[in-house]
Amino acid sequence: MTPLNRKLFRGLRHIKGQVIAIALVMASGVAVLVMSLTNVEALGESAAAYYERFRFAHVFAEVKRAPQWIAQRVARIPGVQTVETRIVKPAMVDIDGFPEPVVGRLVSLPDYTEPLLNRLVIRSGRTHAPGSTDEAVLSEPFAEAHGLGIGNRIRTVINGHWRELRVVGTALSPEYVYTLGPGALMPDDKRFGVIWMGREALAGAYDLDGAFNDISLRTMRSADRQLIIDRLDKLLQTYGGIGAYDRSDQISNWFLSSEIDQLKTISAILPTIFLTVAAFLANMVLARLIAVERAEIGLLKAFGYNRLEIGWHYVKLSLAIGAIGVLIGGALGYWFGRYNTQVYAEFYRLPFLVFNPSLKPFLIAALTSLGAALIGTLSAVRQAIRLPPAEAMHPPAPPSFSQSKLAEIWPFRKLDQPTHIILRQILRWPLRSLVTSTGIGMAVAVLVIALHWLDAIDHMVDVYFLQAQRQDITVGLMETRPAQVLQGFEQLPGVMATEGLRAVAVRFKYGAREHRGSIQGVPQQQRLQLVYDANGQPVELPPQGIVVSTMLAQILSASTGDIITVEVLEGRRPVLRIPVVDTFETYIGTPAYMNIRTLNDIMREEPAVSTVHLQVDEAAKALLFRELKKTPQTASLTIKKAAIDTFYATLAETLFIFITFFATFAGVLAFGVTYNSSRIALSERGRELATLRVLGFSRAEISYILLGETALLTLLALPLGCLIGYGLARLITESFVTELYRVPMVIESATFGWAAVTGLTAAAITAVVVRRRLDRLDLIAVLKTRE
Repeated sequence: MTPLNRKLFRGLRHIKGQVIAIALVMASGVAVLVMSLTNVEALGESAAAYYERFRFAHVFAEVKRAPQWIAQRVARIPGVQTVETRIVKPAMVDIDGFPEPVVGRLVSLPDYTEPLLNRLVIRSGRTHAPGSTDEAVLSEPFAEAHGLGIGNRIRTVINGHWRELRVVGTALSPEYVYTLGPGALMPDDKRFGVIWMGREALAGAYDLDGAFNDISLRTMRSADRQLIIDRLDKLLQTYGGIGAYDRSDQISNWFLSSEIDQLKTISAILPTIFLTVAAFLANMVLARLIAVERAEIGLLKAFGYNRLEIGWHYVKLSLAIGAIGVLIGGALGYWFGRYNTQVYAEFYRLPFLVFNPSLKPFLIAALTSLGAALIGTLSAVRQAIRLPPAEAMHPPAPPSFSQSKLAEIWPFRKLDQPTHIILRQILRWPLRSLVTSTGIGMAVAVLVIALHWLDAIDHMVDVYFLQAQRQDITVGLMETRPAQVLQGFEQLPGVMATEGLRAVAVRFKYGAREHRGSIQGVPQQQRLQLVYDANGQPVELPPQGIVVSTMLAQILSASTGDIITVEVLEGRRPVLRIPVVDTFETYIGTPAYMNIRTLNDIMREEPAVSTVHLQVDEAAKALLFRELKKTPQTASLTIKKAAIDTFYATLAETLFIFITFFATFAGVLAFGVTYNSSRIALSERGRELATLRVLGFSRAEISYILLGETALLTLLALPLGCLIGYGLARLITESFVTELYRVPMVIESATFGWAAVTGLTAAAITAVVVRRRLDRLDLIAVLKTRE
């Protein structure tokens, strides 16, 4: 233990409160970074292991009806490793005790062999018996939502006929880690579920013996999947294929991959805030310590210690603070990461969790945080090593005490003497004051970022559900039907108004770019489902041409006035050239709208619809639900109120955890900054405050002088923090832009208010801690100290 090392530990004990405060701020950044990186690793590895073990397919395609021998031709496409055909059909389900209609997805399983692709994870019971016609395996979330177990029975409409099925097992599938029903934004396990049955049973029911309507492929590692998709589309075109797609576009996998990408974004932005503030705090503390130990530095140099040894001594002090932060943050990050990954695993229904983080996240966090600590203290260390011994033995030159120009302004002349002292102190050290205010502002900004998500979600619900949708129920039909079907729905009990929509699967092309999507044909004057933009304004549909979302226009690099090529993927499959008449902003999907009459004309068909919107009488809903359960042509059913409730409930599972984490970290950040600022001020001005006490100032007055500075800097930090939070929230929302959804940049005034309250609360807690320290101030000991 060298003398300098003993001095190091003595110094750490002397400023232990400030060391802990800085370490906690740094630990917050480390914890967020480790949590995010371990989540990315664990989710990625868990999903990869799940997909590989249960042979999740690489390419998917749907057809109307194709003969089984086509699978042999598909298998001969270069790069294809495995081919499996299936029967997949929607069906209405009736469950005892649940009055609303439930939509099921019937998926066939081989009767005598295990599936080659998309294998099931049997969670309870068994799979169906070969040749059985009434045995079913339910998706586990669906079974849990309705309390269904082995031996229970459900009634299902299969090809227009009611059939009673017996539950023999529950399962999970890599194909449904995020189970979305048709047209849904969030999983709703009460109203949508996957039901697996034997291939022979479904083939007989739907007259698909020797045929299929769904195909999955697994490709070789080196294969060009796009070429495989192109070849597959050509083979299936004759049989009503609506376009093959890659695993990356499979909806369930897309949501999981998107979550991982968002975690990467968080790991890049939020830890930077904490570590930057920690670097500033380390600089403030070390600069003050060097100023206090000025004479000691001179003595050390006089006794033969060179610049390198003295500089290394203070660098070690900075590294020690950083090391404490790394250890605390690493442990918290590991725990948070494990907890968060378990939440994600339950949310995405992963059957097992691979949480075995490598050293990489911890090394990145350690190097980043220690680097921030070093960068923050370089200027202070440089100041220490440059002091000549003779100059260091003398006290530093006092700062200028000349009268400021503010004193000449009339309002300031009316202030009392303690307030003048506060303002002079802030103006004497402008950079330190700015850093303190910025640090507190960063805490406010972190909370603005977290709470902004609640505002954004409320705005999305308001625009997408409440303003644009005036229907109560949306019914999706099995197939496109003549428009006269609306008259049948009008006769159902409780139906007050109907409106038809037609969706046509297409491939958009413009130049070298293309996108698989759909055109939605709606009436020119909509009554129930309005075409709304993100600003809450209705979009007028022209009699000719197409109106596309800005996201679709961006994908195609098209703009208003351009003529795009539209390849229709159903019916007569015409290839059309349609002008883009207008674009509009939306938060959900990449929609494209046309006048429904124009759409039916270009399809060369009589007026037809594929979706029916219903406005219903609340009192007659029970009767309507009973009738809808008997409607064989129903492929999907969305109840607006249930969709909104599910939207909020699903997001609450993860958002509550997210906001709790970052509210805690924001509080730590605000406390760390305000505490260090107040303690440094107390250290610097202890003699001055003791002198004022001797001259007759009360404890309240000297507390006001010391804490008033922190209070004023905190008040200045609030608008600064709100401004920084707004900018960072905008940055994060822009980085979360995807094809399926965009997060609106909306921050309500209440959000800024709650963020400000957090900053003020941290300042108040600091005031209590520092006031207790001030009350224990030993006047005699302080006045005996040498300037």
